[in-house]
Amino acid sequence: MRWGESGVTLLADILTILLNGLQQGAIYVLLAVGLSIILGTLKFVNFAHGALYLIGTYAGLLLALEINLTSGQLQEWGFSTLGFDLGYIPALIIVPFVVFVVGLAMERFVVEPFKDRPDTDQILVTFGLAIIVQELFRAFFGSSSLPFSQPAWAQGPPQIPFLAAIPISSWRYYVIGITAILVLIVYLLVEFTDFGLIVRAGTRDPEMVELLGIRLSRPYIVVFGIGAALAGVAGVVGGPLNPVNPTIGNEILVPAFLTVVIGGVGSIAGAVLGGILFGLTQAILVATYSAWAQVGLYALAAVILLVRPQGLLGEAEVAP
Repeated sequence: MRWGESGVTLLADILTILLNGLQQGAIYVLLAVGLSIILGTLKFVNFAHGALYLIGTYAGLLLALEINLTSGQLQEWGFSTLGFDLGYIPALIIVPFVVFVVGLAMERFVVEPFKDRPDTDQILVTFGLAIIVQELFRAFFGSSSLPFSQPAWAQGPPQIPFLAAIPISSWRYYVIGITAILVLIVYLLVEFTDFGLIVRAGTRDPEMVELLGIRLSRPYIVVFGIGAALAGVAGVVGGPLNPVNPTIGNEILVPAFLTVVIGGVGSIAGAVLGGILFGLTQAILVATYSAWAQVGLYALAAVILLVRPQGLLGEAEVAP
């Protein structure tokens, strides 16, 4: 009997680690797919992608809940509470559109002027923009972490006989499911629509596409907006799983970029594979050797790039 109980406990522990890894990997996937299509299509290095995640997280928090402010300029101006308290579903619907518009503005006023400049210039201007956004949020909301609780209907384990024995909240399953749906939509958009055909053709031979009378600036700005919207969704679904403070954007940027690089720049499938691999590796190391979790991620990336410098599924195109 004890052996049976031990076996069930071990299986539950393994499944918990697996699902935690898939959930964390899902956040990386959402960020990496957006980064990958931007980098693969526009050939632009966007170090402000984490700022879009930051904006999405705070926008989702303020739309979904009403929070108490304890520091920051808003609190000094007399705002003790802030938020629309609309719930999570409206936040999931509204935030992608908000961050999409932010992405369009970023492409027009930041990316376009620096698109033909060296990579170092692109890195400097976007990293500077990320720092500005971070410090603006710090100034208005303070440095303290804000509570972004999971929705009440997704806090406990799902009421499914097999999954109910695994001690993780239903919200993690929703994160995985939402990610899978959005990545599938982006893949179908890129692979099986006229818009995607123009984007892929422009990635391979932009001069030829322009000679055919097709202006690439319009689909490119939409691609940037889609990548930004995915980062916004990542902020909404990832916010309830981690402390919300002004540094979260820059903290998640490096793992997101590593996910793109090990998967292969411009490959949607590579971003998915890299995100899942990173998430599972992090979950396993946190559960076994937590002190080595971050080191393990960088070591994994180094090994993969030594073996395959172009990434696991690396091709210089948007479609996998």
